[in-house]
Amino acid sequence: MPAYHSSFNDVANKSLAGMAVLPLKSQFKGPAPRAVNDGPDIIDEALQFFKANVFFKSYEVKGSGDRVLIYLTLYIQECLKKIQRVQTKHDGASQLQTLAVSNFDIPGDSKFPLNPFYEKPASRADADTLRNYMLQMRQEMGQRLAEKVYTAEGPSKWWLCFTKRRFMDKSLSGPGK
Repeated sequence: MPAYHSSFNDVANKSLAGMAVLPLKSQFKGPAPRAVNDGPDIIDEALQFFKANVFFKSYEVKGSGDRVLIYLTLYIQECLKKIQRVQTKHDGASQLQTLAVSNFDIPGDSKFPLNPFYEKPASRADADTLRNYMLQMRQEMGQRLAEKVYTAEGPSKWWLCFTKRRFMDKSLSGPGK
């Protein structure tokens, strides 16, 4: 069975470091354009495909939308690791917000684990825009993931059971973290 690919691969958008700058349904400020329709955005797509894609050890990149999907899938893994022992939605959302704004590497940085899939930003301004775009996606992902993971009874075991899985055998955090 092949991996799921982004439906945004064929959408003509601005690209930074090979990553499409896609419209988001987000309340957070950033360089991403505001989504104008009620359809799913890349955050919805990453959440929808996460449980299926996380089992793949390799992934064929078919476009710039897939690069965003790869990054968000790995970020979801980091989020789930961060909240695996947190019992309330409020505390989980707080942990995810802290994770989102913490220092992180971008394509082109020496510690970024996915450099073979991405290009180096062309200029310092592009790198700053890319960092802000990734920050906006991380914040929105944390908020939506908290809504999905936490129910009235507590955290969903059907989400937290994926904390030990490693998509493409990669992790956004360093070894041992």
